[in-house]
Amino acid sequence: MARRLAEYANREDVIVLALPRGGVPVGYEVARALRAPLDVFVVRKLGTPGNEELAMGAIASGGARAMNEDVVRYLNISDEAIEAVAEREQQELNRRERAYRGTRPLLDVAGRTVILVDDGLATGATMRAAVAALLARQPAQIVVAAPVAAATTCEMIEGLAEKVVCLCDQEPDSLFAIGLWYDDFTQLTDQEVRELLGGQPRARASSREPSLIAGR
Repeated sequence: MARRLAEYANREDVIVLALPRGGVPVGYEVARALRAPLDVFVVRKLGTPGNEELAMGAIASGGARAMNEDVVRYLNISDEAIEAVAEREQQELNRRERAYRGTRPLLDVAGRTVILVDDGLATGATMRAAVAALLARQPAQIVVAAPVAAATTCEMIEGLAEKVVCLCDQEPDSLFAIGLWYDDFTQLTDQEVRELLGGQPRARASSREPSLIAGR
């Protein structure tokens, strides 16, 4: 993926933002290769009642929300149910903001190129929420990057971001689950996320570290 993003290497205007938790290991490697600052941009999926893995939408830092209206209509999910899930996920979003960043504010993205990284794009709800929230911060451009994605989701995101980079785009019915495309899809702990943001991952220690921001 870093090779596909090589045009952004060694540029002072580039920032890599990873969607935790799964996007952080991917974002770390991208930032390391591009010699770019790395930070997190917290997004929370809004799972449908009774099926948390199916996203009916997502919320992001800054209050942005993106909904999968087709899912909401098909399952006839009430506004009350949506708000109940959103309130619960907002609490977790706030907790993760404190856990990963403490009191340090998000990097200033105004006028800069933001490479927004996740481990995969299924429905695209979380990435759409992230893009919407970032646009309010007035970056020069947003580049979305993910190792694997549904082809239709890539097409949808292309209408929101300046560029979408995906190594393996699949039709939704053959995508199944993002985790199936990884040899190791073990969920990261908060501590592992902090280590990656600080540039000191225990299993990935290297003498060639990027200019990482979090943890300084």
